[in-house]
Amino acid sequence: MAGKRPRTLFGKVWDSHIVAKRPDGAALIYIDRHFIHEVTTPQAFASLHASSRRVRRPDLTTATVDHNVPTTDRSLPILDNTSATQIQALESNCAEHGIPLYGIHSDRQGIVHVIGPELGLTLPGSTIVCGDSHTSTHGAFGALALGIGTSEVAHVLATQTLWLEPPKETRMVFEGALVAHTVTPKDMVLAMIRKIGTGGGRGTVIEYTGSAITGLSMEGRMTICNMSIEAGARAGMVAPDETTFEYVRGRQHTPPDIEEQIAEWRSTLHTDPDAEFSRSHTLDASSLAPQASWGTDPAMTCDITDAVPTPQDYGDGDQKKSESAQRALEYMGLEPGTPMQDIRPDRVFIGSCTNARLGDLLEAALVVRGRHVADGVRAMVVPGSQDVKRRAEEAGLDKVFQDAGFEWRESGCSMCLGMNDDILGAGERCASTSNRNFEGRQGARGRTHLMSPISAAAAAIAGHFVDVRRCELVEAV
Repeated sequence: MAGKRPRTLFGKVWDSHIVAKRPDGAALIYIDRHFIHEVTTPQAFASLHASSRRVRRPDLTTATVDHNVPTTDRSLPILDNTSATQIQALESNCAEHGIPLYGIHSDRQGIVHVIGPELGLTLPGSTIVCGDSHTSTHGAFGALALGIGTSEVAHVLATQTLWLEPPKETRMVFEGALVAHTVTPKDMVLAMIRKIGTGGGRGTVIEYTGSAITGLSMEGRMTICNMSIEAGARAGMVAPDETTFEYVRGRQHTPPDIEEQIAEWRSTLHTDPDAEFSRSHTLDASSLAPQASWGTDPAMTCDITDAVPTPQDYGDGDQKKSESAQRALEYMGLEPGTPMQDIRPDRVFIGSCTNARLGDLLEAALVVRGRHVADGVRAMVVPGSQDVKRRAEEAGLDKVFQDAGFEWRESGCSMCLGMNDDILGAGERCASTSNRNFEGRQGARGRTHLMSPISAAAAAIAGHFVDVRRCELVEAV
């Protein structure tokens, strides 16, 4: 009898969740966990109400407010009418349908892709969806995690399933080891996008492998999977291992049979030898320098020690890329040949679902402790969740940042996408730990440079971009 066909990690999760198939290859996939928030749900619930349908599995649905919640004093009324209306609508819909909600005053509120893992709701081998593109974050646990649109949110609410086309598969191998505290997972994923482009993973699920990946914490793996979408991918995944299993133990919603599940995950959730990928790439993490973006998409990135490229050099014979780079430089107000370390930010933002976990804040504090934000720079730290904020304060990080002149905020998406008052002014330049540097992403005509938390913190202190490998790091005493 012939042996079973070798399967990838993605293939195993996909196969185990198929409810039905169509002749065209699309599959009806069962969804294990549905995360929702205030921005992409009002129309979805309206669709349910219009057809007199109920939420099929409220117990498998989890809600939080994150995108447009204020990160300042929450005892005050929300002045923006749209934000207030969306938050009230989510509260009402969750109450009507019996959906657990981590609301604005909850001590577990936070960015959806931060609190899911924190609460033990993100589990290996599961299928996870949310009306947010960076749902790919949860793939760090060996889950198939997909961002979906509003109509798909309604479909999952009503049926706990989703029709999906099977994506192709890409393998991204990171070999070597990072230089501790100076080159980070954010630098890894920016270097990857720089290498393969914003369309390099289009239509695929990227599985991250290699010694540099297995050497990362869960927080680091989440950062990398989070930005898979910026390479055009549908999702990113990392095979679960002992680091994963230790993380999921003992959390609020950890299943009571967790050890039995871990035994199953350990034996099955990996890519088989000889399983095939549609494409494969390799990067040496040990050779990477800190990265910073100079343009208006994440592929427009270079080493912090480099200069802003000319459009022709960036295009490398591709006229459309050269023209895109020219437009980006005009928008960003940069001249080719400008050393990256000469760029001076007006604002510094440490936050987002990419880089607002406790480990990110601890690393940023290494260059902040005992120093002060440079004149003319406004810097802010927005923890990814109330739990992160609480644990950071227990470690004294709030005092470290505030003594240095940073603003210490409540948890939420904040300046990552500028849906509340945390926005850039026209022409302001920001060193940001978020995931997108698109035109206007952080505010109309705002200019965003993507980088790691420690690089952003160092820029706040120096008043210009710096190579953190040359910075003196100050450990907690």
